[in-house]
Amino acid sequence: MDIKMLQPVKVLSSHDLVQSVRDILQSEHKKRPFIVMDEFLTKNPQVKELLAVLPEYELFTKIVPDPPASLIIEGAKALTTYAADAIIAIGGGSCLDAAKGMGLYAKNQGRLADYFDPATKLKKGILLVSIPTTAGTGSELSNALVVTDESTAQKKAILTPAAMSDYAVLVPELTVSLPKRQTIASGLDAFSHAAEGYLSRLATPMTDAICEKIMFLLVNYLPRAVADGTDIKARERVLSAASLAGWMLNNAGTNLGHSTAHILGAKYHLVHGEAVAYALPGVLELVNETMPTKVKEIGKILGVEFALDDTPAIALQKTRAAYCHFRDELVDLHPFSDYQLAKAELLTNVDAILHERFAQNTPVELTPEKVTHFLREFG
Repeated sequence: MDIKMLQPVKVLSSHDLVQSVRDILQSEHKKRPFIVMDEFLTKNPQVKELLAVLPEYELFTKIVPDPPASLIIEGAKALTTYAADAIIAIGGGSCLDAAKGMGLYAKNQGRLADYFDPATKLKKGILLVSIPTTAGTGSELSNALVVTDESTAQKKAILTPAAMSDYAVLVPELTVSLPKRQTIASGLDAFSHAAEGYLSRLATPMTDAICEKIMFLLVNYLPRAVADGTDIKARERVLSAASLAGWMLNNAGTNLGHSTAHILGAKYHLVHGEAVAYALPGVLELVNETMPTKVKEIGKILGVEFALDDTPAIALQKTRAAYCHFRDELVDLHPFSDYQLAKAELLTNVDAILHERFAQNTPVELTPEKVTHFLREFG
């Protein structure tokens, strides 16, 4: 049976991290949590209070961006040695993904490289509580984790129901200290999750409705969160949108934009949320061949007023311009030229992008020529 919509994670929208975590551990009868956390969060007041009230825990803070397989295996061994009965992940997408991987590896063992194969059947590990401190990856509600395969230096995705969190705790106050650049990148990542899911072969009427709402929330609240990081209402709305976008990853997927970000990000160390934002105008152009009505709907969400006689080409032009205004002016993403990457260098990645797993969700037939044109437009 092919179920198109599934959301098994219990979600707590909260303003009290400590009480929420204590309630979960008590209700689940867990006493030995293994806490995976970004190192700098040990100074956060709510996190410090949480650590002070927990009678027992083991702390793992060796998180790095785009976690490598070796780090996940190290963490899995540590949680096994500690005999943990729950994992609490507090941090950004890399932290949450690493915690997912640790739970999976502690349970399944074997070669982590085999986990990238969709045919590999994985069992769920111990209880996982995911608490995001950025608002973009949506890892807390997704069935995915991205791992750096050290043998190939590529970022690869593990997709399995066994990677789902048991609980997600959304505390907007934890995102208040997020620097401006990370607020921008993570928010635009969430927008790309929704836009690419909307423009995916896997999209359904149900996912479309949710993706439209996610984009609406981000258009209206991400600029506010960037302008004033202490605006709790804006932070809360952006966090909710990002989590919903993570849910959409399970159900509608992403497309060429994320394939490109995975390949270029691993090779040139582009910030993921920035890379998908640079890719989206080109995605809109490609998909306009087959989904012009949806491209136009994205334009409407971005505030475009279309004329009755606008052709699909004109509608695309207006939508692209509106997105770039949102991305570059309202949200203030820095220009791609800051990376000082030549377009000729980008074009060496055409074949790798074509064969990245999410590219197949793009609702057009991708050819080397189309991807080459797409990369010329990247930025």
